[in-house]
Order: sequence, then structure tokens, then C-alpha cells
Amino acid sequence: MTEDPTSEDDDARLVARCRSGDAAAWAQLVRRYQRLVYTVARRAGLDEHTAADVFQAVFARLFEQLANLRQPERVQAWLVTSAKREALSVRRRQSSWVSLDDDGADGESSGVASMADEGPLPEQLLGEIQLMHKLRLALQRMDSRCRSLLTMLFADDERSSYAAVASSLGLPIGSIGPTRSRCLDKLRKLFAQL
Repeated sequence: MTEDPTSEDDDARLVARCRSGDAAAWAQLVRRYQRLVYTVARRAGLDEHTAADVFQAVFARLFEQLANLRQPERVQAWLVTSAKREALSVRRRQSSWVSLDDDGADGESSGVASMADEGPLPEQLLGEIQLMHKLRLALQRMDSRCRSLLTMLFADDERSSYAAVASSLGLPIGSIGPTRSRCLDKLRKLFAQL
């Protein structure tokens, strides 16, 4: 059974429920932030399997630290910071495995050339990741018709044409534009409430 996203607790209440041992609250917290944590790891340059390891490590650490969180309403910021630190730590460990003696055809060390930048992720990139997460949350809170319409229209494939969307949703092609406009207005309002 799918949970109604509009009935979700705010972060502080959700953390409080997790602290009291509520397994459903823990599952909701993980669902709420799983994409965000995974995206931070992927944007740090990690492959999907290593990003999944970062995801597990971050949520395991959160589970261990639940009782110690001083500002449970800022659990999102805690998760972003933890994911960023874990991803950078993994990248540092991975770069220590690169052979620095492997010279390429041009005489330069291909190991050094292939090493990832170990500097911190730009704050702008983290801001974009957080905005995308907020947009996903707002989209989840929309009615299924608008959510389907917007998801299909903004897909990067042949399903995004008005004709394909109209056919798939059983709507007249002439109603797609006005419906899209109404749905985007709803999305803006939901986004502003988050």
C-alpha cells in the first residue's frame, strides 16, 4: 500500500518517531532522503555501486547518531554533509590505489591525470542537489494525473511529445498545454510550501 505523501511528518517529528523505535518512520525517513544522499555521492564522481556503499554508510551512521542529533529538524543538512564527507573519503581511498608510475604514451603519468579532484564539492552544486530533492518531494505530493503529465512531458525521450502524452493519458491533445500550465502552478505552490 502506498503512503499518502501529504501525510508525511516534518523532519523533527519523523526523527522523534525514529528515536522511539518506529520502523515505519525510519523507512519513511530513508525514502524521503535516499535520492538526495545517492545524488551527492554520484555528483562526487563515484560509480553507482560505490555511491550505494556511501548511501548505506550514511544511513547506518544516522541510525547510530539519531539520539545525538541536536537539531533533528536539520536532518537533511546532516545527511548532505555526511554524504559529502563519506564520498570524499571514499574518493581519497580510491585515489591512493592509483599507480603513479604508469606512464602514458605521452610520457605523462596517466595515474595522476586520471585522479579525481579531491577538493570539496562546490556549494552551488550541493544547492542544486537540494533543490532537485525539494522538487521531487513537491512532485510526489501532487495528484497522480498532474504528476504523470509533468513526468512524461519532461522525459528526454519520445514519450515527451504532446501526442504521446495525450494518447497515454487519454486526453485531447489540445488540453495538454492548459493542463500542463495548471499542473505547473500547483507544483510551484507545493514547492514553495517545502
